[in-house]
Amino acid sequence: MSMKEVIQRRRTIKSFKKDTIDRDDVMNWLEAASYAPNHRMNEPWEILFLGPETRAKLNHKTDLGGAPIVLAVLSKSASKQLERDENVMAVSCFIQNFMLLAEEAGAGVFWSSIGAQPQNRELLGAADGAEVIGVLGVGYPAEIPALKPRTPIADKVTEMP
Repeated sequence: MSMKEVIQRRRTIKSFKKDTIDRDDVMNWLEAASYAPNHRMNEPWEILFLGPETRAKLNHKTDLGGAPIVLAVLSKSASKQLERDENVMAVSCFIQNFMLLAEEAGAGVFWSSIGAQPQNRELLGAADGAEVIGVLGVGYPAEIPALKPRTPIADKVTEMP
């Protein structure tokens, strides 16, 4: 399968099979995802594997689709707004890489912003200035949502003088 096919096939998975997912596979995807572009090679991501107690306290309305593995991905704090923005962008690229690797392997990911809520930032131990970029449910899809149409890219392009 080509990279283009992986990108176009990837979906947000909202319902997972009960099948376990190999932790070594997840660690390999995380390792490969760490090759995401990041400013000054500061590798601003931090990954938390969330156990049942923490997951229950997050109180997500669908329990992240019943995913067998749940991760939180944080972006480290920064002293300047530009550095903070660069870190958030790099961590977002890291997560996208991870999602594409999971897709390629037949797994899927649910990316939730639930970790950004103040009580969940505290629960996850996010340091002042750190950002919780996502809480990710990871597993094998019970169902794969249909493709939603996209705006033609030509409608999003502006030529500058």
